[in-house]
Amino acid sequence: MSDKEIITPDSANLAALCAQLSENANSLQTAQDWPAQQLLNCAQHGVFRWFIAQEQGGLGWSGDDVVRGYLELSAACLTTTFVITQRTGACRRIASSENEALKKSLLPDLLSGRTFATVGISHLTTSRQHLKKPALLATEVDGGYKLDGYSPWVTGAKAADTLVIGACLEDGRQMLLAVPAKGIGVEVGEPAELVGLSASQTGPVHFKDAFCPHEWVLDGPREDVMKKGKGANTGGLETSTLAVGLSTAAYRFLVAQREKRSEFAQPTEHFEAELEALKNDLLAAAAGEPQCDPMQIRSRANSLVLRITQAALSSAKGAGYLQSHDVGRWCREALFFLVWSCPSNVLSANLCELARIEG
Repeated sequence: MSDKEIITPDSANLAALCAQLSENANSLQTAQDWPAQQLLNCAQHGVFRWFIAQEQGGLGWSGDDVVRGYLELSAACLTTTFVITQRTGACRRIASSENEALKKSLLPDLLSGRTFATVGISHLTTSRQHLKKPALLATEVDGGYKLDGYSPWVTGAKAADTLVIGACLEDGRQMLLAVPAKGIGVEVGEPAELVGLSASQTGPVHFKDAFCPHEWVLDGPREDVMKKGKGANTGGLETSTLAVGLSTAAYRFLVAQREKRSEFAQPTEHFEAELEALKNDLLAAAAGEPQCDPMQIRSRANSLVLRITQAALSSAKGAGYLQSHDVGRWCREALFFLVWSCPSNVLSANLCELARIEG
């Protein structure tokens, strides 16, 4: 165990790591700015072990402890934290698989940070669902499956050793596979320049006649393969947690401004009350309390992050509109929550609020 390792969310090491991440967050602006050093720092602090059970080599943090950790990381650097969510989604899918051989070969190096995995599953959940033809088609062949098509939104594929990919068969059944990122027939496309979080290097991965032996199958083929396991849930608490973390960064900026300008006192107090209530409900939901609806939390988190980052920009005035200023970056990053894993009911709530339609 390293003396840097973060064993609980109350560890002083978490604050030290977040200070490092925050200091360098503005260096992550374009699709060329992959957070390699930030991820190395997280590995050295044991972050990647938070999410996996102790019997598999992780720390086995509870759901509410994971939320507390993510809140601090995302307040420090949303780009790095978003990349970690995609890495964690891949690791959890591997860890929850019944493919024991794959788990033994992949998990140890993933938990230590020696290797990197990411997920390409959005086309099975919220992206490309309106298309009749599967974005990524799996065809059963002798000894395994052949993949053809593409996964449209894969984070960090250029840096990945393993891709946890979702594919559909012609009959509608779905499957998850752990595919080597540098495998034959796998082509990683150029990452997109996004409005925010471009340094997450998110872009397409193409598959052309890519053979995947049965040994690479994590789950399936079967209907609704995403409903099993502990990957990132669509519109679930993970997405909301990162929105609340970014809101926390903006709130802390408003508190600092309040010390200089008294007119910021009342708005900041209102934001504080809303933020604390949302955090409490988020932690309660993570602890399994049934009265806390994840979709309502997501809608509230989306609303808050958009408003509080713009309030921070208003308080920063012209300086905040510079590309290099934290609050300008936060405003761009807040827009991400309008499109990241956004189910239809959350989208409707967003639109109604923007149109001032009372629900």
